Amino acid sequence: MGERRFGRWNTLGTQTLALREIRRFTSVWTQTLAAPMATALLFMLIFVLALGDRRGDVMGMPFAQFLAPGIVMMTVIQNAFANTSSSIVISKVQGNIVDTLMPPLSASEIMLGYVAGGVARGALVAVAVALVVFPFAGVWPANPIWTLVFVLLGATMMSLVGILAGIYAEKFDQMAAITNFIVTPLSFLSGTFYSLETLPPAMSIISHANPVFYVIDGFRYGVLGQSDSSPWLGVLVCVGVCAVIAAICWRFFATGYRLKS
Repeated sequence: MGERRFGRWNTLGTQTLALREIRRFTSVWTQTLAAPMATALLFMLIFVLALGDRRGDVMGMPFAQFLAPGIVMMTVIQNAFANTSSSIVISKVQGNIVDTLMPPLSASEIMLGYVAGGVARGALVAVAVALVVFPFAGVWPANPIWTLVFVLLGATMMSLVGILAGIYAEKFDQMAAITNFIVTPLSFLSGTFYSLETLPPAMSIISHANPVFYVIDGFRYGVLGQSDSSPWLGVLVCVGVCAVIAAICWRFFATGYRLKS
């Protein structure tokens, strides 16, 4: 692991790593930006056309309006996770992870560079998908500041989770297993398509233990002004989860765990 020169923060190195991560996904924008827009619109069309009239109002609003923030946020967290996890796994498989570890970057600087790339992709996806989904549902953010806060918190949290997954996975099939059996269930079972007030008490308790629920619920509060829990509680949970995962990521980068052969 490279050391910081003169004990100072290597701003140039961190910016360079972040820009590399941003250019990595913008160079294939049809896959990383256009595809999520199309997928989100298909979700809206399928759920609204198939269930809209029969589903009725949710939390006192049409189902399409309730669904829109969840679809947007689900897309954001999936893309933030994919950006960091795929970058690390590809570097490990191709054997060029050393190009990231050898420069004079500390563990904190490497982690920040990867997270910045994931947050950038998550934020761009949020804007792109919202421009398609929100007009379709007839909604617009009621509280723009809360909306932005939870986009950044959700993208940061899932970027950190993606780093953990990328460090752990040695092959693409391991990465696919983490995505299919952990990330996707967490995002689908987090109130994206339903309100917790409709669930049995036991399932509601389980849902409250899912940190992704607070991301989606907080984002829904920012867009619609209504939520199943307090947005302040959501901020506390998300910040706490990010702090814990960041500490683990820092330790892995500092020791080279599953990164150095």
